[in-house]
Amino acid sequence: MAGVRSLAVSIRRSLNLGGNEEIEEGFLGESGDRCSLSRQNKVYGFAVCLLSGFACTFLSLIVFVKPIKFGILFTFGNFLAIISTVFLIGPCAQLRLMGDPVRIYATAIYFGSFFFALICAFMIRSKMLTLLSIVAEICALLWYSLSYVPFARRMVSNLVISCWDTEI
Repeated sequence: MAGVRSLAVSIRRSLNLGGNEEIEEGFLGESGDRCSLSRQNKVYGFAVCLLSGFACTFLSLIVFVKPIKFGILFTFGNFLAIISTVFLIGPCAQLRLMGDPVRIYATAIYFGSFFFALICAFMIRSKMLTLLSIVAEICALLWYSLSYVPFARRMVSNLVISCWDTEI
């Protein structure tokens, strides 16, 4: 790893790209020298994808009375929102985080319902199945998002159990 780092620093020196600067790693720089985007371009890409995703999700609420159009716009908006984080942490890190044992089931359910919603909207043209897959997609996305907050899943599970556990 140190050899790769010193090679990248020497290439940067020869190209006059930054002298003795270290290759940035981690947040906004996971891919280091493998990505030609600057930090500013990564933030711009993240913002554009995220705002486009929010716009599609908002537009889907406008066409809610047409479940097939709603399903397509909502699913595409969620996809753009997920893709936006690729600009920040890189595609490999994103896949690694999504494949983490804590998140693998939520990821699988999310992408399964994601594709099922598109199949129901485009091929089957079933409004009810499209809406059901959207509900599954929302639940999986919430469960996936909660995995990033410490103890959030446990708190939500306990809350749901206490709400449905009614002893008279």
